[in-house]
Amino acid sequence: MCLAIPAKVISVEGASALVTIEDIEYKASLLLLDDVHPGDFIMLHAGFAIEKVDPEEAAETLRLLNEIADNSPQPI
Repeated sequence: MCLAIPAKVISVEGASALVTIEDIEYKASLLLLDDVHPGDFIMLHAGFAIEKVDPEEAAETLRLLNEIADNSPQPI
């Protein structure tokens, strides 16, 4: 299964960006997207920004992912 996570762009340098997901910073490749700026929200998959999303969609997706994680069975 593939999963992309919404991330907020903090800074852009060439073809890479520093992004944050719930206060954890990651590097993201911007080779698949054009016109990405600090403050934008992207979907991050395997280190690549694959799509720009609006802030409301990003927040709702993170909320749903956290809800799934909170309700998933815990390992024994």
